[in-house]
Amino acid sequence: MGWPRRVFDMRDTLVRMVLLDLTGVGYLLFGPHSTRTPSAAQWILAVLAFAVALLAHRRPLVNLVAQAALLAVAIQLVDDFTINQVGASWALLEVTMRAGRPRVIWLSTALLVVVDLTDSIGDPARRVASGVVGLALEVGVPVLLGLVIRANRELSRQAVERATAEQRRHESESRAARADERSAIARELHDVVAHHVASMVLRVGVARHVLTDVDPRVGAVFDDVHGTGTAALAELRRLVAVLRDPDGVRGDAALTAIEPSALPAALGATVDRARQTGVTVEAEIDPAVGALDAVRGLAVLRLTQEALTNVAKHAGTSALARLVVAVKDGAVHWEVSDDGLAGEPAAVPTGGGHGITGMRERVEVLGGRLEAGPTRTGFRVRTVLPALTPAAGASAPPAPRDPEATTGSPTPEPA
Repeated sequence: MGWPRRVFDMRDTLVRMVLLDLTGVGYLLFGPHSTRTPSAAQWILAVLAFAVALLAHRRPLVNLVAQAALLAVAIQLVDDFTINQVGASWALLEVTMRAGRPRVIWLSTALLVVVDLTDSIGDPARRVASGVVGLALEVGVPVLLGLVIRANRELSRQAVERATAEQRRHESESRAARADERSAIARELHDVVAHHVASMVLRVGVARHVLTDVDPRVGAVFDDVHGTGTAALAELRRLVAVLRDPDGVRGDAALTAIEPSALPAALGATVDRARQTGVTVEAEIDPAVGALDAVRGLAVLRLTQEALTNVAKHAGTSALARLVVAVKDGAVHWEVSDDGLAGEPAAVPTGGGHGITGMRERVEVLGGRLEAGPTRTGFRVRTVLPALTPAAGASAPPAPRDPEATTGSPTPEPA
């Protein structure tokens, strides 16, 4: 905002009054005085006008009445009442800019006209000059300037309202487009993915009942596959519900977060499921993770699930994986590494997955940075989820760099 607009901004009333008073003092000290220096009465009336302007700078109508009264007295007592004229005119300008109703403006204008005409009473020779030129300068200019400022302010307010309405319209259209896209994805998930998963779960369930004399280890595998498929089907159904109506399920913690106290058990179940595939997992889980907030708790769980799945997929079922989850000063230090033994991969479908990309996006949303890459002995993924502070997203502590991260034999990057 430029200085002319700031001078007439409603928030800078005191600044305007201070500048006006300083100008008046300069006029009294250095202004042109044809006959003699300002008299004591002129100084007293001027000082009173300065004080009223400062004290009543937030009450323009009170300031106008006081300035008009001082002007009426000055007209009768002193020859040069320019200070009081300017003070009254400026007070009228303030009323015109800030009055809530037009009637206040016209009543204030009439008051100042009456006071100004008292200068011409009993002096016909001065009536024309004072009545025409004086009213034009002392009353007309302040009113016109105040009306222009009010009109500009109203136009600015209407422009802001139009811009806000346009932004809301664009947001509404964007939400509608996202809703259509979510609906299309939900249909695909329901009609294709969920259908096939349900079919697999059903066939595994039938196999469990038909094959009664199989090896107990095979039966355990059937049970695990059936349980995993059932859980995946439930997750798919909840995901479809979220895609179709995100507002309707926003309060469901199972869809967006995990109960903090349930996080240690969920991490233990994830480790057990990885061990069932043949991967040896050494887990160090800080009990303090049970006190994490739901958002970071869900992130830790999803990162662990993805990382251990990638170990089984790429390092092989005979690999040794190490999971470390620690809470230090409110920040979550998470790491999964493996020894990179190229054993028999687990029976997990391969393809162009986006595991690392999804993990990185999840971490960056929480203000952290994911570091993933080969080491001398295998592959490692780690990050630090900073404590939830107002500046956490802007000053997340970077994950420490490992001097071994650029050496050693490369292993396939997780999908």
